[in-house]
Amino acid sequence: MSTVVLFEHPLNEKMRTWLRVEFLLNQLHETVPVNHSVAALGVFRILADLLDIFERGDMRTELLKELERQQQKLRAWLDVPGVDEQTVSQLSNRLKQLSAELLSAPRMGQHLRDDRLISLVRQRLSIPGGCCSFDLPGLHIWLHQEQTLRDTQVAGWLASLEPLRNSLMMILDLIRQSGVFRHQTSLNGFYQDNAEGADLLRLRLTLEDALYPQISGHKSRYAIRFLPLDSEQGAVPARLNFELACC
Repeated sequence: MSTVVLFEHPLNEKMRTWLRVEFLLNQLHETVPVNHSVAALGVFRILADLLDIFERGDMRTELLKELERQQQKLRAWLDVPGVDEQTVSQLSNRLKQLSAELLSAPRMGQHLRDDRLISLVRQRLSIPGGCCSFDLPGLHIWLHQEQTLRDTQVAGWLASLEPLRNSLMMILDLIRQSGVFRHQTSLNGFYQDNAEGADLLRLRLTLEDALYPQISGHKSRYAIRFLPLDSEQGAVPARLNFELACC
């Protein structure tokens, strides 16, 4: 049985940021519980990366706009004959709930910025080995606390990100479901097409192809070049079948 590998490529800066935040949040939840120093540093690095992203722009405003846009799309669906009105209504209510939670939440990342331990560790992450015990004795003693105490503190950090995470996961799920995978064929390892109004490309290859896509594109057009995993011995077929969804 073939192993299918999914690739995603953003077509605008907003989607680029959202995918990076999703990637970091997924990593964060996979790293807990913090039961050794490697896991601890993993959590602090992820939190520092998230704070860096939050400080570059107003992500909450972008998410609120997108939640409203998705609600408008759902309202349009109500005029389509045969649509399941109950499902549409449930989705719309969920989007309204997420908007209210996001709007009432504190400034994004503020709880993390105010945490003294996160602040101390964040300052040392750019220094090679800068988080060892003599550099950060506060972190060293924290790692020797009872597991339940650490778990409670980390759970508080994660809880402060829940309004963001819930909204983002819902938005990305709706965007991904808006595109249907279709069979496409590349010629000599190259494929291009229009992407008017799309936010995201999703591409499926099989692991047996031993290829990966190099994608360049923006909101109106994109190009895909397929490259061999083995740059010396690998080859790209004259015709390559793959699946592509434009969302």
